[in-house]
Amino acid sequence: MGAGALSQLVSQLPVNYDPNLLVGYDSSDDAAVYKLNDETALIQTLDFFPSMVSDPYLFGKIAATNALSDVWAMGGRVLTAMNIVAFPERMDLAVLGEILRGGAEKVQEAGGILCGGHSIHDTPAKYGLSVTGIVHPDSVLANNGVQEGDVLVLTKPLGTGLISTAASVGETSEEAFREAVRSMTTLNRYASEVFVPARPHACTDVTGFGLAGHLHEMLGGRFSALLDRSALPVLPDAARCASEFLTTAGAQKNRNFMTEFMTFEPADFATEELLFDPQTSGGLLYSMTEAAWESIRTKTAGLPFEPAVIGRVIPRSQDPQREIVVR
Repeated sequence: MGAGALSQLVSQLPVNYDPNLLVGYDSSDDAAVYKLNDETALIQTLDFFPSMVSDPYLFGKIAATNALSDVWAMGGRVLTAMNIVAFPERMDLAVLGEILRGGAEKVQEAGGILCGGHSIHDTPAKYGLSVTGIVHPDSVLANNGVQEGDVLVLTKPLGTGLISTAASVGETSEEAFREAVRSMTTLNRYASEVFVPARPHACTDVTGFGLAGHLHEMLGGRFSALLDRSALPVLPDAARCASEFLTTAGAQKNRNFMTEFMTFEPADFATEELLFDPQTSGGLLYSMTEAAWESIRTKTAGLPFEPAVIGRVIPRSQDPQREIVVR
């Protein structure tokens, strides 16, 4: 669902006043965080969706990688996971077995324990996880902790939605699709283990609302951001797919919601689509001091993807349409 529709619905829900609820739905964050004691807070999240690839084993890996990501976006570590399954009644159960096998492998790689789940009959098949993690209460990485002057660092390239769409109609190369799959099945655990010790101010994982939508949530109406289009990491062939309008309905919803908060100097349709593109199992977006980034920069060399400084947090503009400026 689009960010605009969801924000209106959530705003009508009752507000929670429990002082131990450190992060709830009121902040549009990636997961809920509940303080158990002075040393431990519980992270709770869930995510599931229908398949965007034909291989069920690969679908399981992608969906699980995506669901697990929210724990690392909060600065925590994974403890347990439970399967969420919707599966057609007349489909071969061997297909479901492959989906579950892919998901189980990713939970194991995440350092977690798969401990159950719930299933229903539905069409089309859908899969995901409910995930529990832990974090120290003083180390929670909320998405809205950005500070003026912070650099914005993105840990995976953009374009998974564009490439997946193009692949489904035979309009991109096998090499480009394989690279998108590598991104979608790479756990954000590895980036988190490098970045968290540097004590970034904020973090979010870039998923369905696209880079633009998730950055908008981070800024929270308190700051603006200046992005460098030349610094944006992009999957091979994604920019061409964008320029040839191989986009998704989700990207259009993101565009409709975010247009009033963005200025492109100059206008560039392909760049716009890359920022609005819904990411499946996208990277982590960190807001941190430049000194903090420099302290870990050399340590990022061994990560599956090279993190990129894509912009900076600047004072809030009085013009709402210049909340995010792309140059």
